[in-house]
Amino acid sequence: MIAARLIRPASAEELTLAEIKKSGTMRIGVEATYVPFTFRKDGKIVGYDHDLAALMCADLGVQPEMIDTAWAGVIPSLYAHKFDLIMTSLSYSPERMQKVGYSIPYAEASLAMLIRAADADKIRSPMDLAGKIVGTKLGSPSEQWVKKQEPAIVAAKGKGFGEIKTFNDDPTRYLALAQGRVDAVVNSIASLAMVLKDQPGTFALVRGIGSDNWAGIAARKEDVELIAWLDGQIRRLKANGELYKLQEQWFGFRMNLPDALPAA
Repeated sequence: MIAARLIRPASAEELTLAEIKKSGTMRIGVEATYVPFTFRKDGKIVGYDHDLAALMCADLGVQPEMIDTAWAGVIPSLYAHKFDLIMTSLSYSPERMQKVGYSIPYAEASLAMLIRAADADKIRSPMDLAGKIVGTKLGSPSEQWVKKQEPAIVAAKGKGFGEIKTFNDDPTRYLALAQGRVDAVVNSIASLAMVLKDQPGTFALVRGIGSDNWAGIAARKEDVELIAWLDGQIRRLKANGELYKLQEQWFGFRMNLPDALPAA
């Protein structure tokens, strides 16, 4: 594997498909605690992203290598050439779109709110979080969500969140919610749907807390050939139905994905 990494271009030089084929490996940065996108089972990384990467890489004639990394530093790690792509539901945001080159959407990433089932009659919208404790994750869209929501909550209720607790991964904040240490967790609806499925009766879901959003696969901005290849692969797998089969397998439903990047 060391030899494969030595032939990667340095600095801002473009990484080409020919170079990836020569190395025999596509290195993909993931967060292996993000069910069902990428997570560990019996010591191996599995999930929607793993299976999708395998389909795409097979078409190129290379093997995917999933590299588990801290999510808060995933974009700097990409530009440090620790891997070639970022998966694990990297949702679009104006800030991220200035930093990375995105593929067209490959997953839905609209936000929803996870609460305890016992609170379903008490917390029905973001406004009901006044004085409540919210669990966010470092480097995730939930951090931006609480910053945007709090001024409106203060204006309507006279007070904002009781506390904002930041966690390094999702399983820890789901556990904190179940234990009553936080009152709500915000995440993508695709991920929260799996939490509901895996722990029936424990949690409830509040939808419609923000605008629709999606996730793309990211590369360095200079890697334009690689980004175009990603777009082509996603379109190919949508057209032959394989992308939707993976979605039904891992999420239990098909996602209605746009065929173009969202506006920055």
